[in-house]
Amino acid sequence: MTKIAKNTVCLWYDGSAEEAARFYASTFPDSSVDAVHHAPGDYPSGQEGDVLTVSFTVMGIPCLGLNGGPAFKHSEAFSFQVATADQAETDRYWNAIVGNGGEESACGWCRTDGEYPGKSRR
Repeated sequence: MTKIAKNTVCLWYDGSAEEAARFYASTFPDSSVDAVHHAPGDYPSGQEGDVLTVSFTVMGIPCLGLNGGPAFKHSEAFSFQVATADQAETDRYWNAIVGNGGEESACGWCRTDGEYPGKSRR
């Protein structure tokens, strides 16, 4: 029997929750896209079939991507802190993020534009 997490990280996206989840799943171990939920009908800001939420896991941590629109943006106030075994692993993750549209930040951090690496900046 699968144990359901009592706490799930919810990340707000402006339409790119599925792409972000797939990026994390392909970049980090113990990560996966678990479910993609589509709108059953048209709604004020979208259409039937649009991706509404995506359940995914990042390094064992359950997450929910919510395509909530442009009202809220990501910031460095929330981040994934990843412990690595060596410099090669650090470089692999760094390059996956910075090399796909992310950017370097202070104190050895890297960040995305609030959606996911690889998405073009507006």
